[in-house]
Amino acid sequence: MKWTRIGQASLAIAASLGLWAGIASCNPGDTIDYLFVTSVNATAKCQGQVGSYHVNSYSGVISQVAGSPFCSGGSNPVAEVATPNQKYLYVANRSSNNIAMFSIGTDGELASGKTYTTPGSEPTAMAVNSTGTLLFVVDFYQAGYTDVSPGPGELVVFPINSDGSLGTPVSSGGNSFTALQCFPSGVAIAPNDKYVYVTNTNSYVVTTAAPSTATPPATPSACPSGGTISGYSVASGGALSAITGSPFLAGSTPTGIAIDPTSRFLYVTDSVQNQLIAYDIQTAGFLYPLPNGPFQAGTFPVSVIVDPRGEYIYVTDYNTSTISEFSLTQSTGTPSQGASSTFSTNAPSPTCVVIDPGLGIYLYTSDFTGSYLTGAQLNPNTGALTGIQDSPYPANGTPTCVAAVPHGNHATQYVSSTSGN
Repeated sequence: MKWTRIGQASLAIAASLGLWAGIASCNPGDTIDYLFVTSVNATAKCQGQVGSYHVNSYSGVISQVAGSPFCSGGSNPVAEVATPNQKYLYVANRSSNNIAMFSIGTDGELASGKTYTTPGSEPTAMAVNSTGTLLFVVDFYQAGYTDVSPGPGELVVFPINSDGSLGTPVSSGGNSFTALQCFPSGVAIAPNDKYVYVTNTNSYVVTTAAPSTATPPATPSACPSGGTISGYSVASGGALSAITGSPFLAGSTPTGIAIDPTSRFLYVTDSVQNQLIAYDIQTAGFLYPLPNGPFQAGTFPVSVIVDPRGEYIYVTDYNTSTISEFSLTQSTGTPSQGASSTFSTNAPSPTCVVIDPGLGIYLYTSDFTGSYLTGAQLNPNTGALTGIQDSPYPANGTPTCVAAVPHGNHATQYVSSTSGN
């Protein structure tokens, strides 16, 4: 039986920084982005929630949008993704087995739309292609499998219509899904839209979603003993074709996954081995591990993001309440740590991480067990993170993931975020 239960670590260090010293407010008129935060709140009428926040362009300070938080459309929301046109947000409600669609107002308010049931159960990660026409959803289990009777997961591709509604899942070998290995946790599509990759943990990892059974389920004998990455070529209509050599070996327990802006390099976190694994995306999507890797991260890394410039990588370390910082050699894709290689979130259990798409200089994490949101400023010249004013910020319930869209005409790059389980 192979599974991992995550402990908790708590640090308390005051942090403050703003582009203008002494700024303490977040005027909605100075909003550069809207930050969306999924959370679980057992004491609220809607136990699944999505918080919406203004991001102040001068300081990175956040403040709640009027009417926030909004009901998530189900229970236990664990992942979210926005369309590149900034009009729609999709939330994966793991315990209620659905995807909820929201329209994003110009003021950051969310209007609920339809909900969609996936072919399997427990949707746990999502990604949208760069044209906003395809939504990729990872189901933790295929139909017929549960925590009581665990089995393989699946990848579902939904067409996105012009009004944000989802179409019928794209057929794959006569099925409405593509089969994965066991306990998949993250998904990323290359910015050039040619390839999509999914991390198969192949052992049960507990972060924001506890199992429905008393103890995490054992790994079925049919599942591999180590972690893997499933890779697929993506046709214009969303049809998937397995990449030669897939699934690729990926350490012990891969969770978070990200691809650089040039679609040349892929990065995954290996939670049990406390490391970042880097790959060269070669011809036809084949993954080749970079030399001198894997690279050391903090304790139990679960999420990873590459900054919009393709120069820095950030990894959330769940057990040490830190963010590991890496510089990226763009010619080779190799990450390296400098003298200041970690940033304290000042709150326990960071899960998802996102960089603001408006300016690309503010970074935010959802901090699960401490019920906080952490904000930091990214130095574009060095990649170093420094705390922004009043961070960490109290959250509604226990936050699970974060996403962001630019406000107005400030977009520099579309960014999304995914955590482990």
